[in-house]
Amino acid sequence: MYLMRVGPAGAEKPAVRSGDGYVDVSDLTPDFDAAFFERGGLEALREAAATGTVIPLADQRVGAPIARPHQIICIGLNYSDHAAETGQAIPSEPIVFNKAPNTLVGPYDDVHIPRRSAKTDWEVELGVVVGRRCRYLEDERAAQDAIAGYVVVNDVSEREFQIERGGQWVKGKSAETFNPCGPYLVTPDEIPDVAALDMWLDVNGTRRQKGSTATMLFGPAFLVHYLSQFMVLEPGDLINTGTPPGVGMGHNPPLYLRPGDVMELGIERLGGQRQRVVAAP
Repeated sequence: MYLMRVGPAGAEKPAVRSGDGYVDVSDLTPDFDAAFFERGGLEALREAAATGTVIPLADQRVGAPIARPHQIICIGLNYSDHAAETGQAIPSEPIVFNKAPNTLVGPYDDVHIPRRSAKTDWEVELGVVVGRRCRYLEDERAAQDAIAGYVVVNDVSEREFQIERGGQWVKGKSAETFNPCGPYLVTPDEIPDVAALDMWLDVNGTRRQKGSTATMLFGPAFLVHYLSQFMVLEPGDLINTGTPPGVGMGHNPPLYLRPGDVMELGIERLGGQRQRVVAAP
């Protein structure tokens, strides 16, 4: 299934994609939130999606396919070719940091350049949505069973705030609008091989990132199992699993976003995004 949320920001309705339209499932659940995943709500949607009335999407806004999660956890330097472009060593264990949950926005919403920012960057990433509470999972098989689905994420980052201002990376990751997500939450049965998905990102029509989940160092099931040994993952939590090469700071000279730029990005089988870059009001 392809889950989505449709409607104005803050008033999205849960839906399931059907062809070029969607089936409204708000009679079955008020939202795709922690309570929905915790009660195993995915299975209840299948019949509704197959038999419900299809509504044309037309020009309706598409929001992030999940409600604001309990936490957004990010993995750094998780692609061998991205680590190489930054000149850093391959990590022996996942590099883990957090991103503020209120960064989550829809896949076509504007991205704001923070005030006093000169180094706002892009990162196409595979996002993993947790489907149940995870605490000390036994192995990767249990972790795989706990994955509700996959999403496209743009892990927008401010590199000066992240790297040059001291402290933790979270400062460069948590500005408003810095986590466009969607357009769909795609359930695992729709993905034959999550370790073989093409990824791409364009800025103003020029290809800047091109890669594949095949160069990911730590895969989704490994990461869910690994993280559960250090923290409790809640239903609906989002894990941003890292980016392939081609980020702005990896170019020579570096390239960064400016108001008026347009980012377009996507992952095979998961859909695409488009964001206009604007100055933060």
